[in-house]
Amino acid sequence: MGLKLGAIDYITKPISPSIVLARIETHLSLKNARQFLRDQNQHLEHLVVERTRQLVLIQDATILAMASLAETRDNETGNHIRRTQHYVAALARDLRTHPRFSADLTDENIDLLYKSAPLHDIGKVGVPDRILLKPGKLDDEEFAIMKLHTVYGRDAILSVEKHLGESNDFLRFAREIAHSHQEKWDGSGYPEGLAGDAIPMSARLMAVADVYDALISRRVYKPAFSHEKAVEIMTAGRDKHFDPDVFDAFVRVEKKFLEIAARFSDETQ
Repeated sequence: MGLKLGAIDYITKPISPSIVLARIETHLSLKNARQFLRDQNQHLEHLVVERTRQLVLIQDATILAMASLAETRDNETGNHIRRTQHYVAALARDLRTHPRFSADLTDENIDLLYKSAPLHDIGKVGVPDRILLKPGKLDDEEFAIMKLHTVYGRDAILSVEKHLGESNDFLRFAREIAHSHQEKWDGSGYPEGLAGDAIPMSARLMAVADVYDALISRRVYKPAFSHEKAVEIMTAGRDKHFDPDVFDAFVRVEKKFLEIAARFSDETQ
């Protein structure tokens, strides 16, 4: 009956002091062992959490370093990739309750979009300097070569997936963004001339972020436009260059875009 009620041991009469002391010592040892195991488990859990945090930091830093290599080849700055990834996240958070996007824009996917966005122009490493650094307008042949950066970027990420023997959402978003961020809503973009919802959602977000940042930034072939001028230019492309719903989200969060642009301005490097 006592064991059923929760007792873990018992002593029979006549009581022997030596047996009682031995039993007590045994149970104290068992208690200490259980406490040691609990402490060890908590310590191991802490080590796993800390190691995972360190690996994530290393992964993020590596991604930014790789993306920065591509950006610096064409005189853009590392802050361009920081700005665009924050723009993409701002758009995604605004659209997370929209019926067209809510199923895809979970907290986890928004975080993955933020992390994969810096790789949008990774394919520029394959474009010759004579084209990438040309100060004037590209001719038709040069532009055809420039457009291949989207294919180079896709292929680079595909090679990673092939090496791993599998893919995941992070690599999928990175591949989609690298390959399709130059597509346009009306089908006039490149490299495949995709139109409408055939363009991956991730790439439609990046299209708005990338064009806005290009407009407000100085390039060898153009001055920096004001925020107001950039919005004016982009408005003309609402249902031509951009997914209308994504562009409308941009209009709703344009103040956040301004804040991001100021926070990560090229002068703060």
